[in-house]
Amino acid sequence: MTPTFLSCVSFLLFSTTVLSAPALSGSASIGTSTADAAAPVETVPLASDDPNDILFLPDTNIIPVPIRGTLGATILGPQNVPIDRENADFLAPPTTDAGDVKNAKWPFGLSHNRLQTGGWARQQNQDVMPIATSMAGVNMRLEVGAIRELHWHKTAEWAYMLSGSAQVTAVNEDGQNFIGNVREGDLWYFPPGIPHSIQATNDTGNGAEFLLVFDDGAFSEDSTFLLTDWLAHVPKEVLAKNFQTSISAFDHIPAQQLYIFPSTPPPDNQADPTSPQGTIPNPFTFPLSQMKATPLSGGTVKIVDSTTFKAATAISAAEVTVEPGAIRELHWHPTQDEWTFYISGQGRVTLFAASGNARTFDYEAGDVGFVPASFGHFVENVGNTSLHFLEIFNSGRVQDLSLSQWLALTPPELVKAHLQISDETISKFNKTKPIVVGPQ
Repeated sequence: MTPTFLSCVSFLLFSTTVLSAPALSGSASIGTSTADAAAPVETVPLASDDPNDILFLPDTNIIPVPIRGTLGATILGPQNVPIDRENADFLAPPTTDAGDVKNAKWPFGLSHNRLQTGGWARQQNQDVMPIATSMAGVNMRLEVGAIRELHWHKTAEWAYMLSGSAQVTAVNEDGQNFIGNVREGDLWYFPPGIPHSIQATNDTGNGAEFLLVFDDGAFSEDSTFLLTDWLAHVPKEVLAKNFQTSISAFDHIPAQQLYIFPSTPPPDNQADPTSPQGTIPNPFTFPLSQMKATPLSGGTVKIVDSTTFKAATAISAAEVTVEPGAIRELHWHPTQDEWTFYISGQGRVTLFAASGNARTFDYEAGDVGFVPASFGHFVENVGNTSLHFLEIFNSGRVQDLSLSQWLALTPPELVKAHLQISDETISKFNKTKPIVVGPQ
């Protein structure tokens, strides 16, 4: 080996050792602690400062184009302008989006509507949004007096009254019964297999419209167990024997299911049946409209789970409002999926799915969203009015982890080693969950 080669090797080894050593802060001696963490050797590029705000809102008059900064180009072929206006972050996604995240948006306006005399129903399930494996939803309307017939299903049912009022009935396996009334903003819940009914009352003169949520993404509103459907498929001889009466007593039962049908609304002075087994101990309705919302810096929240609505053991929810410019903080739900319904306003959500995968979605009234368990996300109000939505979970408890709280309760040096941020920035992290953060 020549002397020249040995000299080169020695120089390279010495240079590598010097470059790898941590830099000393000022004139401090080795072992002296400092207020700021030593800067690590940069191993990855720094995050981009490119602007990534939403580019336009659904009420814009512009013809949207898939251009963000220097990226993209105009559309030369056919364009569905109304759809593009409603989905700015599909057409021109932020540069922070990357990889592959399944679609997590479904407008009820795209669902096939089942029209009946007395009302209608439309649904969202895995057939139209495959990512939503654990929950499905139905939007239903009943005219005054109309009945969603006596039925049951294998899943739990959680409901939110969007407008109007209704009376619900149920009987449990112990023969205990329940009859209750719900108004706008109130809830009901039926455990799996419990037979029940829904009938619109005349409190407002408009009947009722409500949201139903089921804890199975494959649920179909067209596959429930209906009273009329069952009896139409039982021999009348068996019916007579079962109820100890004549066959002629069943001459007028329907030959097929009714599902939704018109009727007379229940009178206010109706005498309810009395069960010798008593009434159901934990009511199947909950007056969420009367619960006081918790005020936050950028909105409000109401949390209803099995600690307050004791009957609702499989589904829980948070009703959230976010003011313009505010944000439902960066967070995730450790083990629960989130099924989201937007009641009013305009929201923007980015789902972080790990491994460099992220995708941004835009929501407005009538849209359904879905966030799989542990996906990091936020909900930003990008409109000019209050954003109002429901977070619904396939669990008896509402649980989330706050990014701000996590970092605030982690040793600051450890946080700085990851993010290269200052003590001043860390001091702004909140040791209690902000939930909704007001605009700057």
